[in-house]
Amino acid sequence: MNRKDKSVKRVSKKIRKGDTVMAITGNYKGQTGTVLSVDAEKVVVQGLNVKKKHMRRSEQMPQGGIIELEKPIHISNLMICVDEDQPVKLKIKTDEAGERQLYYKKDDAEVTYRSLKKHNN
Repeated sequence: MNRKDKSVKRVSKKIRKGDTVMAITGNYKGQTGTVLSVDAEKVVVQGLNVKKKHMRRSEQMPQGGIIELEKPIHISNLMICVDEDQPVKLKIKTDEAGERQLYYKKDDAEVTYRSLKKHNN
């Protein structure tokens, strides 16, 4: 496999559906939301990057209209939030049992965020 081959999509290990994230750049900088879906390098967050879409008349919408949709945001523009909406930088370590875990530092102490599941290839 070539390093330049862009057909291989990597799924983020750190951000999952249901996590609380904060936008660190862009028009929504400083706002938080819950992750609705993750697809390779794009994340859909509830309440962030909301765009309006004009809908044509159909059976589902007899009058047509304007709806608001959350559009994907690149994963590099987001950080995980823990308590009090404080973004933290997650790091990976291996514990004594050989299990990989995500952790962050708080007051010079390492706090475990969650464990990573092993993928058998």
